[in-house]
Amino acid sequence: MLLVAPMKKLCLMVLASLTPVLPAKAMDNALRAGLMKLDPQTRLEQRCDAEVLDRISHDDRNYKADRVVAYAFATPQMSADAIKSSGAAFRSKGQWYRLKFKCLTGPDHMQVLQFRYKIGDEIPESDWAKYNLYD
Repeated sequence: MLLVAPMKKLCLMVLASLTPVLPAKAMDNALRAGLMKLDPQTRLEQRCDAEVLDRISHDDRNYKADRVVAYAFATPQMSADAIKSSGAAFRSKGQWYRLKFKCLTGPDHMQVLQFRYKIGDEIPESDWAKYNLYD
């Protein structure tokens, strides 16, 4: 299991709270400035996490994604400019769902160039603690 550093965790919470109100594929100055303060690897992770939340919420009005855990069921595959997570989870309206996604960014990790995702099954609340998912 990956441990999230306090700064990384704080940034994820900030991004998660900002992202649902942003239009698709857009970033406001505060989000951009926050991402630019991160090391490149963390910026890649956070930018892709923000894209997950944004796309799910905008593509299907049945979901209002507010948290994502890329490593819930498996460690994501990382490269210099991309993340592939086959064992992710996201939270919407207090419920967790399985998720797979692929995210490719530009070299500065600010622009998402390619993104695909697939929503899986609802995760039973009885399994949340086992996978470090919380309400």
